[in-house]
Amino acid sequence: MQPKTISDLLTQNIVLPEVEIKGWVRTFRANRFIALNDGSTLNNIQCVVDFENFDEALLKRITTGAAIHVKGELVESQGKGQKVEIQVSRLEVLGDSDPETYPIQPKKHSFEFLRENAHLRTRTNTFSAVMRLRSSLSFAIHKYFNESGFYYMHSPIITGSDAEGAGEMFKVSTLDEKNTPLTEDGKVDYSQDFFGKETNLTVSGQLEAETYAMSLGKVYTFGPTFRAENSNTSRHLAEFWMIEPEVAFMDLAGNMDLAEDFMKSVIKYILEHNREDLEFLDKRLQDEEKTKPQAERSEMTLIEKLNFVTDNHFKRVSYTEAIDILRNCKPNKKKKFKYLINEWGTDLQSEHERFLVEKHFKCPVILFDYPANIKAFYMRLNDDGKTVRAMDILFPGIGEIVGGAQREERLDVLKEKMTAINIPEEELWWYLDLRKFGTAVHSGFGLGFERLVMFATGMSNIRDVIPFPRTPQNAEF
Repeated sequence: MQPKTISDLLTQNIVLPEVEIKGWVRTFRANRFIALNDGSTLNNIQCVVDFENFDEALLKRITTGAAIHVKGELVESQGKGQKVEIQVSRLEVLGDSDPETYPIQPKKHSFEFLRENAHLRTRTNTFSAVMRLRSSLSFAIHKYFNESGFYYMHSPIITGSDAEGAGEMFKVSTLDEKNTPLTEDGKVDYSQDFFGKETNLTVSGQLEAETYAMSLGKVYTFGPTFRAENSNTSRHLAEFWMIEPEVAFMDLAGNMDLAEDFMKSVIKYILEHNREDLEFLDKRLQDEEKTKPQAERSEMTLIEKLNFVTDNHFKRVSYTEAIDILRNCKPNKKKKFKYLINEWGTDLQSEHERFLVEKHFKCPVILFDYPANIKAFYMRLNDDGKTVRAMDILFPGIGEIVGGAQREERLDVLKEKMTAINIPEEELWWYLDLRKFGTAVHSGFGLGFERLVMFATGMSNIRDVIPFPRTPQNAEF
């Protein structure tokens, strides 16, 4: 007999003469009632043991965290809270658990404590729900692009270029730390390194994806990226995942259309396929909100935020119009913003983005045509010479979630922009080649996967939506 999942048994909601289940013990009450979970659902199934039919020594090994294998009859439950339960006829303990040292006891644990036990935290309802949602979102992303005619591209993890121009990258080297070769001017001689040049872990697969878009038409990357930013905030990770589609012959308007349709599609998917987990996390978030001062509470529940995205058209607003709105709004005039808006060219903060979405337009917002000096070199310069064809999507509760642009396809303009910020042409010769050989309008955007998972789950710390977070001074597990 093939073991079924607990999700199968609870969903089918039928009685069966014999079932077989394997899972981990959540609780064992009165030497009779085992709450068993196998990770397939939030819900446990109750396994009823007649202790007279089992050896006492065996029953003593059934403690919280133990892995067990049960067989028995699936019957209508006599108790409240479940429709079916298993009357156990055979029971095997697959792996013991020490009740004195097992850290995930059936009680409330802080998220900080659970981060310290990240190898076991998915045994809790919150983290099992979060990680099932993470998996579903990942599938929904691949499904969307596959059905939309995109090709999945694996961009390199080791790179010799800095796509963002920020310089905060992890070095990749095999040079001997105790006997590092130096050049005549005292610098590290990377010509003797493994790759013969200085290399780093990538911060983005965008530049490489552009090369494939300019031959395959529509491509996307979905892979790990790295940022050596010494930041310990709730929104920063040193290792994270990025989704980056790139499309040939698509302008900024098409890019905004694609991004809006994409975001709505993946969120609709989890609303349809992960309702149980979302409802649990929604309740968790509402309980958390009750502990906050009234002024800091969210006006929308988790599921309301998700429906807010799927049910509303994304308002498209130029950066210039947004600055005028923000400069003249009450929070700015009454100095309620932490960062006051005084002049054009200011880089918007989360508080400004959320005001536009939650208070002013009351729908998701796409800002476009940003000042060139606060955006990346590869974004197409507008005819006004001071703005670029960039766009950011703003969501409630989180602010910016997607950033993208029409790429600069003109060779002379791109060269000028690279020169202005000291990017050597020889470093990106292949990127410039795209503008020499069959150049065309093309666009794309980037979505930080963990930011999406945070939005979809209501989790407030990015370390709680990735299996094993990598942050400054922390590379455990």
